[in-house]
Amino acid sequence: MSIMDHNGGSVIAMVGKDCVAIAADMRLGNQALGISSNFQRVFPVTDRIFVGLPGLASDVATLHERFRYRVNMYTIKEGREIEPETFAHLVSSTLYEHRFGPYFIEPVMAGISKTPTGKTKPFIAATDLIGCLNFAKDFVVAGTASTKLYGVAEGLWEPDLEPEDLFETISQTMLNAVDRDAFSGWGAVVHVITKDKVITRALKGRMD
Repeated sequence: MSIMDHNGGSVIAMVGKDCVAIAADMRLGNQALGISSNFQRVFPVTDRIFVGLPGLASDVATLHERFRYRVNMYTIKEGREIEPETFAHLVSSTLYEHRFGPYFIEPVMAGISKTPTGKTKPFIAATDLIGCLNFAKDFVVAGTASTKLYGVAEGLWEPDLEPEDLFETISQTMLNAVDRDAFSGWGAVVHVITKDKVITRALKGRMD
């Protein structure tokens, strides 16, 4: 049994047309023993950036506070809001600092970045537990149901999905994948991020 599987949980981020979505299940467990069905794994970083933290529950709380502190320090020093690409490198360097005694977390990031011309574009990325970045143009996954999420997302994802279609796609991907994983599930939460707003919805899942 890997320590990464100890508390269970899975996260997926997906790109649409001028929007991104990030979803996580709600289960917290001690291996096969269920502890909570309302565990938060996805956190807002700014109005346009969210980070998902699947892995060991104690490290979820630790890293969330560490990222919050570092983002606040960046905002104070730079006098501007952090961009998704910059935040991804901040996450990577934070994890790499602890590579000899790593946090057992594989972060997934989603956000809307501003281009130099003033336009916006969707951004997603993920890292492993020592901070190796993985940028993608379709979707990234992490957690105990990651292999199932890959399989379902490959079949359902299409380029240039509108926000509502992206919500439906990521929701179906998450619910169908976690149904095949004993350590994930018990409902999910989905955040769809556009340049104007963030739409958050809770999904009901199987509780058995």
